[in-house]
Amino acid sequence: MGAELPRPDRPWLMRTYAGFSSARESNELYRLNLSRGQTGLSVAFDLPTQTGLDPDDPRALGEVGKVGVSIAHLGDLDQLFDGLPLDRMNTSMTINATAMWLLALYAALAERRGVALSDLRGTTQNDIVKEYLSRGLYVFPPGPSMRLTVDTIAFAVREMPRFNPINVCSYHLQEAGATPTQELAFALSTAIGVLDAVRASGQVPADELPRVVGRASFFVNAGMRFIEEACKMRAFTGMWDEIARERYGVDDPRLRRFRYGVQVNSLGLTEQQPENNVPRIVLQSLGVLLSREARARAIQLPAWNEALGLPRPWDQQWSLRIQQVLAHETDLLELGDVLDGSPVIADKVRQLTEAAREEIERVSAMGGVVAATESGYLKRQLVASQTARMRAIERGDQVVVGVNRFEGTADSPLTGGSDGGIQRVDPEVERTLVAQVQSHRRNRDGEGARAALENLARAAEGGENLMPASIRCALAGVTTGEWAGALRQVFGEYRAPSGIDIGASPTGDGEREQATRERVRRTVEELGHVPRLLVAKPGLEGHTNGAEQIAIKARDLGFEVILGGVRQSADEIAITARDEDVDLIGLSLLSGSHMELTGAVLARLADEGLDDIPLVVGGIIPPEDAKELAGQGVRAVFTPKDSDLNAIMATLVEVVRVGRGLEPLGDLA
Repeated sequence: MGAELPRPDRPWLMRTYAGFSSARESNELYRLNLSRGQTGLSVAFDLPTQTGLDPDDPRALGEVGKVGVSIAHLGDLDQLFDGLPLDRMNTSMTINATAMWLLALYAALAERRGVALSDLRGTTQNDIVKEYLSRGLYVFPPGPSMRLTVDTIAFAVREMPRFNPINVCSYHLQEAGATPTQELAFALSTAIGVLDAVRASGQVPADELPRVVGRASFFVNAGMRFIEEACKMRAFTGMWDEIARERYGVDDPRLRRFRYGVQVNSLGLTEQQPENNVPRIVLQSLGVLLSREARARAIQLPAWNEALGLPRPWDQQWSLRIQQVLAHETDLLELGDVLDGSPVIADKVRQLTEAAREEIERVSAMGGVVAATESGYLKRQLVASQTARMRAIERGDQVVVGVNRFEGTADSPLTGGSDGGIQRVDPEVERTLVAQVQSHRRNRDGEGARAALENLARAAEGGENLMPASIRCALAGVTTGEWAGALRQVFGEYRAPSGIDIGASPTGDGEREQATRERVRRTVEELGHVPRLLVAKPGLEGHTNGAEQIAIKARDLGFEVILGGVRQSADEIAITARDEDVDLIGLSLLSGSHMELTGAVLARLADEGLDDIPLVVGGIIPPEDAKELAGQGVRAVFTPKDSDLNAIMATLVEVVRVGRGLEPLGDLA
């Protein structure tokens, strides 16, 4: 007789990362997704909410409801979860700088509905370190930000024992270019930094620290090299067990379990031949499903069209159906760990583990993850890895089907509809939400809100845990912008280092690169100076990967580059362009607010008499919007399909030459 098969594994929690526009519209989307078999919620918040701004804040212009749902106060959250049972839901909230505030709103909503905090289940992301490294959606300096994280964890472990108050996100590290070794090392270093800070705070007794370790969760990425990704997950599992046991004295193996959720890689999704993204998503999923002992317990998949724009409900349904097919039509859940006993797998796991340990020790020697972040070390490492990846694609060493090989294609019927295959947010939504938050402030108990904010400020200035004061603010009708504004007054704001080391950019020697470099050299000779490029990021979105790669490539080819930080205003961009006497301005825009933000920059340049400086724009920009931008005076628009950096640079040279009255050089061969 054969060996008895193990009991089938239970399906993982199936989520769809969703939320857009208003709380009411997002609630309707959640109900729809749940009716189609989704088993957990993953809430996407818009950029103003994530950066602590109300819809009517001038800095939120054009960003309200674009990449997630707008939540300005408790009433919005009540509407978001209308008809949904908080005590029976498992809710994941992708929120970091304002994570404490959103968890306070969630707790206040439970109190208002008569639901015990101890019955709430879910996860709040609350990993601020990766915001400084990849997403750019931080608000406060690293020290105060870590305090908010510690206070949230200490409160949740006591009052919300079924909720995961820390979700360390290696996902965004891979999106910023991290290798598997860096993803392991930097994520585990972050977890160590957070747990050490909780222990040092004195808010959790030593004998309760294992409970904190047991509530820590991770959010990871899975790329196309799915065998290597499976090995990475086995390395994560083993290393976390070791850290929990040896560093924090956790004896209970259940509390040492590596608990993680997944969104598979969005970095590799392509605008070219977007139908190829479906097999990519399936194969990437296997990296976190193959190994039973290191299997993800929650998965959300991107939609096939996320490189084009905001997915529609049908697109999200397709991603959910992929999960359901994998769980219910295959034998993935029926067998033991199919990777056990493989010498190839064991050797790869060993290599990853050893390399990650060395990197963790390096970060520790710098003083830990916060110090390594503040020094710029972590960011520089990610930028270097991303640069190496881009150069490999550029050379053809790393094949991306439809991008640098097998580029011929028929027109896709998936994008042929009147909507272009993406969801669009009605501009009227922003005006409605602005009016609603203003009405909310007029109709609430103003004195109660002021008293709650004063109490929050006092707690921030002292050593109190800030969660109780935040919940009091939520119940008093305080808004997201007011809560963050009170803390800005105490903690200040922060601009992280860019991570670009001028001396570290690799020099290519391919024919196209040399031809592009020659074009820059000739332009320098004819201009009489090195062309100056200002790379700027207006608006609230903080993903700097593309902007950094353009800056590195331009410097490598001979441009002088001025790289601005995240969240630059149109005024700041215009003043920098004037003071630096630039020859070209490039805007990096990924939030869907390209029309509003580009228009604001063009208007401000005109006010300064700088409308003769040519402007180019890069981002996830639909073709019809690109045409409209060209009509407004934008000289070139780049989207994810423009993956050839040499071709981009050649275009930039042409734009500079035309702008300065020089003879065009024609297309790059």
